[in-house]
Amino acid sequence: MLKTIFFGGWNALTDYLSAHVITCLVPAFFIAGAITILITQDKVLKYFGAQTKKVVSYSIASVSGAILAVCSCTVLPLFSGIYKRGAGIGPAIAFLYSGPAINILAITYTAKLLGLDIGVSRAVGAIVFSIIIGFIMSLIFPRKKGGEDDPKPAVMNSSFAIKQKRSEFINIVFFVFLILVLIFASSKHWILTGISLVLVVGISVKYLEKHEFIMWMKSTWDFFKQIFPLLLLGVFLAGIITMFVPPEFIAKWVGKNTFLANILASVIGAFSYFATLTEVPIVKALTDLGMAKGPSLALLLAGPSLSLPNMIVISRIMGLKKGLTYIVLVIVMASATGLIVGNII
Repeated sequence: MLKTIFFGGWNALTDYLSAHVITCLVPAFFIAGAITILITQDKVLKYFGAQTKKVVSYSIASVSGAILAVCSCTVLPLFSGIYKRGAGIGPAIAFLYSGPAINILAITYTAKLLGLDIGVSRAVGAIVFSIIIGFIMSLIFPRKKGGEDDPKPAVMNSSFAIKQKRSEFINIVFFVFLILVLIFASSKHWILTGISLVLVVGISVKYLEKHEFIMWMKSTWDFFKQIFPLLLLGVFLAGIITMFVPPEFIAKWVGKNTFLANILASVIGAFSYFATLTEVPIVKALTDLGMAKGPSLALLLAGPSLSLPNMIVISRIMGLKKGLTYIVLVIVMASATGLIVGNII
């Protein structure tokens, strides 16, 4: 019995390593590492203030996850900081949701493992309904001027920011070629991959300072150490799931794109804890067993942004009423998005 369990997980792990690591995750780790060095957090967080125009604050907050690459627990101290120091509740909530939902590693991995339609739907759905949830929260709980929840605006500390001598255009070109390495490697266009890689190396040599390059490599390695072991565990567990969860069970409860199936997937995702990226192989295992695309998307939208520890902490930060309202909104919006998109894709 134990031997069967082990080989179920081992087979899933070997298939995963051969199919996805080199062509997908390795370039994504380097991109995430570069983002943390060349796009500093203070550049992002300073736009969340209550005085900032809503179109600016909500736009930045809704895509910040792609820049910050945080999980449902890592996002909490960042959220607490910007919320308690003056961020509007709407942008702060949009950031709280989108931070873990659309980090570049998760979106890339989702598209690679579950298909481009699910990957794009996850990214777009997360951006759109982070804004909707934030806006609804700001309407339900407007901050009263001079009240206890109306703190002074934060003064962002930018002492750690790297002073860059090159233009922003060079940074953009650098990221474009990094992304092209990922795209071409994933599609196995090796000549184009090689050309893009040579250009990345060339830009690094010519324009990156020595300390920036070292910090980039260190940040990439940190991402790898933090995420990859947990990811392997997730893949191993996903392999075991496929052996012990009967397909008829999946077909009965989440095999169709119904309202109940999407609600069930959202609730399961919300109360489970997923380390960064581990939700993807688990959802892949469930889809292989018959889980419909709508519930799969609902779980992907609710799971990374909520967990039981996350719920407890945000309720302490914002208060029980606001915390519960946020949790319900995430579950409802994830379910609705899964139901709608599941009927389209």
